[in-house]
Amino acid sequence: MLQPPPMSASPRIDAAEPPTAAGNIPAGMKKITFMGFMALTGPLWGRLDEADGLPVMGFRVEDRHCNPMQVCHGGMLMTFADMLLGFTVGVAEGGRKFMPTINLAGDYVGPAPLGSWVEGKGRLIRQTRNLGFAESLITADGVPCLRASGIMKIPAKDSREGDILSLFR
Repeated sequence: MLQPPPMSASPRIDAAEPPTAAGNIPAGMKKITFMGFMALTGPLWGRLDEADGLPVMGFRVEDRHCNPMQVCHGGMLMTFADMLLGFTVGVAEGGRKFMPTINLAGDYVGPAPLGSWVEGKGRLIRQTRNLGFAESLITADGVPCLRASGIMKIPAKDSREGDILSLFR
């Protein structure tokens, strides 16, 4: 079995303060409570932008989010982008339905190191009767780390409702 070479020193970074301590979260962000798979990725934080009412979301990169190089795993960044873009289309559509993902694309443009604050704000590009198109430039401590775009299915009017807006209030 192929084994990776041993590292010359441990990449682990020990912080004096836990990464999710309240003092490390930007003002105005509310802890978003999820269930199921999405609960495993958190804690995630969010607020609605004052200018356009669309979501701004973020998380502090913890050990469990990282690859062996102590950088946030690309899968975690894409999961975060999926939630952010889905909520962006959902809020733009009135905040009453959860939007299934049809397509999600991303370009990794920089690292999100352990302990960094990852944040993204969705932007609605276009909305049709059945589809919502959104994008975001996600940053780590203000430096771009992921450019993401997604297409979300807008459910039929008679489909099950939820209250997306309550997650951010």
